[in-house]
Amino acid sequence: MMPLSQHVFSPHPATRRRPHLWRGGVCALALVLCALLAPRASAAVHPVPLDKNTDPKKCLECHEEKSKGKHVHTAIATGCLSCHEIRVNKDVTRVKLITATPSALCLTCHEDKKAADLKGRVHPPAVRDCITCHDPHSSDNPNQLLKAESGSEKENLCLQCHKTGLNVPEKGSRHLALDGGCDTCHTTHKTGADPTQENRFHLNKSAPALCLDCHDAKDASLQKAHNGQPFATANCTQCHDPHQSDSPKLMAKFQHVPFQGNGCDTCHAPAKDGKVVLTQKDVKSLCTTCHDDKAKLIDTAKVQHPGAAGDCTDCHNPHASNQPGLPKTDAVSICTTCHSDIDDLRKKSVHHQPAFEQGCATCHTPHGGDLEHLLRAKGNALCLECHGPDSAPKRVEGEKLLTIFNGAVRLPEDYYQKNRVPVLPLRYGLGHPVEYHPVSDVMDPSNQSKVRTPLSCLSCHQPHASGQPGLLIKDQANNMAFCDNCHKNRINMKETTSPGK
Repeated sequence: MMPLSQHVFSPHPATRRRPHLWRGGVCALALVLCALLAPRASAAVHPVPLDKNTDPKKCLECHEEKSKGKHVHTAIATGCLSCHEIRVNKDVTRVKLITATPSALCLTCHEDKKAADLKGRVHPPAVRDCITCHDPHSSDNPNQLLKAESGSEKENLCLQCHKTGLNVPEKGSRHLALDGGCDTCHTTHKTGADPTQENRFHLNKSAPALCLDCHDAKDASLQKAHNGQPFATANCTQCHDPHQSDSPKLMAKFQHVPFQGNGCDTCHAPAKDGKVVLTQKDVKSLCTTCHDDKAKLIDTAKVQHPGAAGDCTDCHNPHASNQPGLPKTDAVSICTTCHSDIDDLRKKSVHHQPAFEQGCATCHTPHGGDLEHLLRAKGNALCLECHGPDSAPKRVEGEKLLTIFNGAVRLPEDYYQKNRVPVLPLRYGLGHPVEYHPVSDVMDPSNQSKVRTPLSCLSCHQPHASGQPGLLIKDQANNMAFCDNCHKNRINMKETTSPGK
C-alpha cells in the first residue's frame, strides 16, 4: 500500500489529467482524506468519571454554588437529573441536557411561555432562548435574571439590547421612570391576542392608568401645563414619548401645528363640567376649517375610502404622534384594525417593511384616490418609487425627514440606510433579477403595440408578506424552481410562458 505521504506530496494520476485538482503539490483528494482521519470535535468530557445512575446529590459536592443564591430555580430541589443526564461511553463521562436545546428544556415546565402557542407580540428573546435573560440555576435577581432590570447600561439587563434613554439630545428630555427600572412599567413575558397597547408593549397596565400610578391628575402644575383641559382619561402616550424625546416634556416627535404653538384655543373652548368643548359643532367641522383640501378629496375621489368618511380623530391624534401624519395608534395598526385580512399576513415570516412597520400610507392614499386599492402610483411606478434607479427622495429643510411621491409621503431621514432598501440596477426596463431580465410587459417584436408576455413586479412578488425571503408569490423559495414557472426550458431561457400559466 502506498504511504500516505506519497498521496499527499505527489500528484495522483487523476490530477495529472485534471490539473485544477492540484494546487501547490497537494492533492485535493488527500486533503479530504486527512480531514476524515483528523480527530473529530466532541462535547466536553466531564472531569470526573461518573456512573450513569449517580445520585444527583453527588453533583452538589462540586457544584454547590448552583443551589445557593437569593433566587434559586425551583427545579434544583427536584435534583440535577431532572434537567441533565449522565452519559457514559467507553469510560468517558459527559453530562448533557435531557433535550436538544435549552429553550425546549425550559418549556417542559414553563409551557405557558411557548411562543408558537401564543397569540400576539412575544418578546423576541423569549422566542429563541430563555438563558439569554435567565440563569438556569440561581441568581441574585428575581426570576433568576442574569442582571437587574434597573441601573446603568452595564448593570441593566434590558439595556444589553435596548438603548432607550441612553442617548438623549442636549435639548431633549428623559423619563425619570427609567431610573426606577424597566419593570416599573413593563412585564417582559406579557402578551395577548388583542393588539392593545398593554399587550403590544408588555405593559403592567395600559395608559393612562399606568401613568396615573405616578402622576396625579389633580396636581395644579399638571393641570396648568394642560391649559385646564381634562386629561385624566386621555392616553398620555399619544402626546408624550414614555422613554425619551428630542423635545422638552417628552413630547412626541411630530406635533399638530396649533398644539405645537400652544394654540389650544384654536380648537378648544374652556372645559365645561370636566369635559372637552370644541370651538366648532363637531370634530369634522373643526378639522376642515384648516384641512378643507382633505374634505374635498374625500368627497370627490374616484376611489373612496369608507374609513375616511367618519371623524378625522377616528384615525388621527389631534395633538401629537411619533409618526408623520399623526396616526392615532401606529401607522400600521390604524389600518389593520379594519383590514383584518392584511393583519393576518403578520403570521408570515417575511414582511414588506412599509406594510408592517413604516405604515400602509407609504403606498396607499388614506383619504381617497384615483387608482384601484387607493395606490399612490400605477403598476411598477409604485414599487420603483423606492426600488428604482431613478428613486430620488427629497430632504425636508429643517426637519429630519425625506419625502417621496412628490412630497406626499414623509419618511425618517435614515429610512433607506436603516432598512437597507434595495435599489435595482435597471436600464431601459431591464436588469432584475438578472441582467437583461425585463421587469415590465414584453412586447411582440413584430407588433410593438401588442403585449407578448404580461409582466410587472406583482408577477413575481407579493406586496405585503411571504413565507420566504424575497416576498415571492405563493410563498415560493428564491431558487431556479421559481424561475421554472415561466422559463420551462432551462436550455433556452428566452422561451417563456406568461407568469402563472
